[in-house]
Order: sequence, then C-alpha cells, then structure tokens
Amino acid sequence: MKPVRLIHWSQKEARERAKILRAGGFEAHWTEPKGLSFLRELREDPPAAIVIDLSRLPMQGRDIGPAIRHQAATRSIPLVFVGGEEEKVARVKGNLPDAVFTTWEKIGIALKRAIANPPLHPVVPSSPLAGYSGTPLPKKLGIKPNSVVGLVKAPKAFERALTPMPEGARAKRSSSIAGQVALWIALHETEENNAVRPV
Repeated sequence: MKPVRLIHWSQKEARERAKILRAGGFEAHWTEPKGLSFLRELREDPPAAIVIDLSRLPMQGRDIGPAIRHQAATRSIPLVFVGGEEEKVARVKGNLPDAVFTTWEKIGIALKRAIANPPLHPVVPSSPLAGYSGTPLPKKLGIKPNSVVGLVKAPKAFERALTPMPEGARAKRSSSIAGQVALWIALHETEENNAVRPV
C-alpha cells in the first residue's frame, strides 16, 4: 500500500476521508498542519502523495501547497487537492497548475495517476505566501465590518493602502495601541542614504 498524507482541519471528517483512501488501497495518515513541525515531518518521512481537502478551511488548504513546494525535499511529492468551491479552487490552480484536482468520488483514480506521474519540473510559486496574492490588504489583516483600526506611527496617507475597507470599518490614527485591530508601523532609517524602509 502506498503511504499518503491527508491534510484536513476536522478530526471527524478526516477519519471519514481516511477510510475512503484506505478503501482505495492507500495507507492513509491524517495531519492537521501546525507550524514548521509539519514540514519537518514531511521532509523526514515523505509520503507517496499529499491529499489536501479544500472543502473545509479552503484558504488554509490553499496555502499548504506553496509551503510544500518551497521545500526542496518535498517539492516533487504529488499534490492532490480534493473538493472545494469552484472560485477558490481556481485560485489554487493559478498558483499550482501541475497539481491534481479532483473530487472525493474520483479520488482513487486521481491519486493513483498522481503517484504514477509525479511532477518532473514542479512549479514553485514565487513565495510561500503566493496564495495571498490578489487578496485585499484589509482581508489579509483580518479587518472585519464595523471595526476600528488603530494606526500607530503610520506613514502619511497609509489609509489608502487599506481601501476598500469592509462596510462600517474605519481607520483612526493614535499615539498608542487602540481599536479592535491595531497596526503599529515600524520604519528604519538607513545610515547609507537616510532612506526610510519598513522593518
């Protein structure tokens, strides 16, 4: 039996998905990825393929692929994405066009093909956070509707970088941390040319 690693964020659902994989003839191990230890485990004991379920927490599932591809030791492991809404799946395909995309009804066939044909020249996104590209800054920062964003030491006109804000949300400049979301802007002046750059 080929060992495969199932990435899922619900223990109950993961058990059911693992049963499907085992019924298809695979040795399935479930993982809820947490921190860098997950990538270390993959390097030390690489599976024949990695199955990533996009039906729950699809944005986290989307971010796992680029992180795996940025590790030389795990780069050639076939990635198989399962389920998920069409729009969100399309974003994953944009970053990892050589991954396999399927449904749970067709997982057995898709997984066997992926293992038999691992990527010879794996696509490596420009950044481990490539899945965030195109996501508005307020969403990346977790700014919610009707929230107050406290700006501490923000550059002039920084508010423009936060547009469009969620409905009812507003930015407020402050000399101390305040608001439901606080952004503390740190700038460093270089000695060479006095240029100001973010740190």
